[in-house]
Amino acid sequence: MRASLAFFMLLLLLPSPASAQLKIYVNTDLEGISGVFKFDQTREKDTPLNIQACEYFMGDAAAVVRGLRDGGATEIIVLDGHGSQAVLPHLMEPGAKYVTGRPRPGAGNLSVLDSSFAGMVMVGFHSMMGTPDGVLNHTQSSKTENRYWYNGIESGELAQNALLAGYYGVPVIMVTGDEATTREAKKFFGNSIVTVPVKKGLSRESAILYPFEETRKALYEGAKKAMSVISSCKPYKIETPIKVKMQYLNLDPKLPKPELITVEGTSKDALHILEVNK
Repeated sequence: MRASLAFFMLLLLLPSPASAQLKIYVNTDLEGISGVFKFDQTREKDTPLNIQACEYFMGDAAAVVRGLRDGGATEIIVLDGHGSQAVLPHLMEPGAKYVTGRPRPGAGNLSVLDSSFAGMVMVGFHSMMGTPDGVLNHTQSSKTENRYWYNGIESGELAQNALLAGYYGVPVIMVTGDEATTREAKKFFGNSIVTVPVKKGLSRESAILYPFEETRKALYEGAKKAMSVISSCKPYKIETPIKVKMQYLNLDPKLPKPELITVEGTSKDALHILEVNK
């Protein structure tokens, strides 16, 4: 009897199995953040408008981190995914670690992403280039107006990042941005993921904005819910090798007008899709 009791007590002291760990990768951008609706907020680093937009970014990210933690996430990595970077260290929400600065290792700059993560959350994303009601819509570069096709399907940054996550077997479980972005997310990833619209686009630099108090509450609740849909979300994958097509504008001032350039190639896997266009 005493031996059985001692064995039971020993079991209680043993660490939890690895399967109980729920690591979440929070991939971020700036254009789809609450209160952001014009390129002047996102392009030039450290201008008054940009600093303010980065503060908005930190508020959205904090709400998501809190929701993920309360939903059961045991470890959270927040990636500063915007080109000019957006993380303000003094506003970092506790309960997560933040990856920022460039250059950094990792395909598509998705540093530390690997198969140990249970899910990816995309915060502050935008719709692909050419989306009529997409606030700040673009794919990689808004100035050269890049467009990409993978196996004949036009794809924006949502699909590009999801393909990289899918390479490691990591599903997208939540997407936030304007309504056009959440619509695009459902189209590519299905209805199981959680989407949180924080504004509604009217044109490329015009939007109906929602109050921060409302969007941060929705982001918190959405992130908490996202933890419960992990098992029903599948990694986004497409057939390999991947046929890649890219179009962009050559803005060389020596040209009489911008020249449309088309590049085509083949990528052996999702990890190298952007390298085809270099």
